[in-house]
Amino acid sequence: MATTRAIHLQTAVPGPRSREILERKDRAVASPLAVYLPLVVAEAHGSTVTDVDGNTFIDFTGGVGVLNVGHTHPRVVEAVQEQAARFIHTDFTIVPYEVYVSLAERLVAVAPFSGPAKAAFFNAGSEAVENAVKFARAYTRRPAVIAFDGGFHGRTLLSLSLTSKTHPYKAGLGPFAPEVYRVPFPYEYRGISADAALDALEHAFLTVVAPETVAAIVMEPVLGEGGFVPAPRAFVEGVRAICDREGIVFVADEVQTGFGRTGRMFAMEHFGVEPDLMTVAKSIAAGLPLSGVVGKAEIMDAPVAGGVGGTFVGNPVAQAAALAVLDVFEEEQLVERSRRIGETIRGRMLAWQERFPAIGDVRGLGAMLAIELVEGRATKAPAPDIATTIAAEAVQRGLLLLKAGVHGNCIRVLCPLTIDDRELDEALGAWEEALDAVLA
Repeated sequence: MATTRAIHLQTAVPGPRSREILERKDRAVASPLAVYLPLVVAEAHGSTVTDVDGNTFIDFTGGVGVLNVGHTHPRVVEAVQEQAARFIHTDFTIVPYEVYVSLAERLVAVAPFSGPAKAAFFNAGSEAVENAVKFARAYTRRPAVIAFDGGFHGRTLLSLSLTSKTHPYKAGLGPFAPEVYRVPFPYEYRGISADAALDALEHAFLTVVAPETVAAIVMEPVLGEGGFVPAPRAFVEGVRAICDREGIVFVADEVQTGFGRTGRMFAMEHFGVEPDLMTVAKSIAAGLPLSGVVGKAEIMDAPVAGGVGGTFVGNPVAQAAALAVLDVFEEEQLVERSRRIGETIRGRMLAWQERFPAIGDVRGLGAMLAIELVEGRATKAPAPDIATTIAAEAVQRGLLLLKAGVHGNCIRVLCPLTIDDRELDEALGAWEEALDAVLA
């Protein structure tokens, strides 16, 4: 008996309707909003996206890591509709609402803090990062912030200053925020060990910024845009020890790593290390704009009354979605599912690496996995053109893939954690066909 396939392609990609809309986009939408995939969505459910030409794809981009519970999960849709019918906006600090308090309670309960913790909500990951720095500066009364090579923390002024990739994010958009300093992140495939990175941080205190002026160290436990590079446990432990020694606030940026992506609810749980503050966004509300900072209560309480906020922060409709997301995680055991998905994908990736010398590295945690493409195993020269071509070939086979890495030579996995085994196998088959087409 034939199995039903999730992928269904009935026109060329892009199809005529997609091409027409993209031509209209070129005339009406600002050019910097460059489109990555050559299709226009009509509807999306679970792990699939159907375009305006009737082509259905399996989605491994997840709206850049936003859809860990999948597209239009029924529980989320129901929660959004119910809340929107009651009220959409009041501004929590003007007329407060219970859903904000309930989400703060739920988030604090699952976050990796052993002592008293509190939460505050915002709109986007960038806002969460900027506000985490506000909390840290208010608490320490210090100005400086340290971030890492390859880190991505957003596109607003301070978060863009922390972000570590010039093109397309930073070039021509300065000057940037002052008192932001950057040090190497451990990247063992590229020869930077945990010890070397810790030594560089210590050396920076002698040559770049005095530790007693540093408010926060902001770190992704797994580099996201930087190529899905997990921090070694020894490095995370070392950063925690330095922060404790110098009175620096350790901010874990879990915007992309959070909500089950790494096989734990939050990636910091892999390291046995508690941050002082943690930023969350992306998959927190299944596609509605919402972000948050959760952290130690004494730090969260440090700014003066009214010192953080904003008109739209903690929107009640988005927060209703976020409560539904937490329900889905519990009911469908998505953290455990992430581990199983990760094992399946890693096994396939390692088999590909044996076949194709252009796959230099396979890495990640849980379902947060990537392959790094190189010109050759000996030189490890980054091969961004190969990665681009593979992703383009995958689209033609019905799989949507996203690149990553400072050099743009990695292909990452951001599939929904709700994907079923049949769809996962079909998606990996399409990816393998794309690899064959380019590398065989």
